[in-house]
Amino acid sequence: MSKIFLMCGKICSGKSTCAKQLSREHKAVILSIDDIMLALFGQDAGEKHDHYVEMTEKYLYEKSLEILELGINVVLDWGFWTREKRDYARNFYGPRGIEYEFCYISISDEEWNRRLDKRNKDVKENRSDAYYVDEGLRRKFEAIFEAPENEEKVIRM
Repeated sequence: MSKIFLMCGKICSGKSTCAKQLSREHKAVILSIDDIMLALFGQDAGEKHDHYVEMTEKYLYEKSLEILELGINVVLDWGFWTREKRDYARNFYGPRGIEYEFCYISISDEEWNRRLDKRNKDVKENRSDAYYVDEGLRRKFEAIFEAPENEEKVIRM
């Protein structure tokens, strides 16, 4: 039976790197909101960014079912930043009898800020096509993120 892995962690915490490793180890397809958003809009989604993310998320949930039904494992490479988002995933996959596992990557604030600074430098110097995270976005992501609690039964990576 196929399984779904759900990457949980702050932006720039190493989720995509871990997702690639899980993909290799479990022969899983990676579904990434960032990949789709950057391919369609680059850095220019503007005020509709959150709306587009929500629509993309809904699409990828449905696409994941299609892939899982074929017997192929899936990695959802987006943050699951809030308990509400994680509970939604549990309620989406659990009743369907789909095995799922949250993979939580925790990093210190110091390391997180170092990685964000490096990413932003790489984006500015065209060495990365990832999102540039200005101070406003940094504060927004920091305020939104809710680390999983013990009863959520996540795998800490």
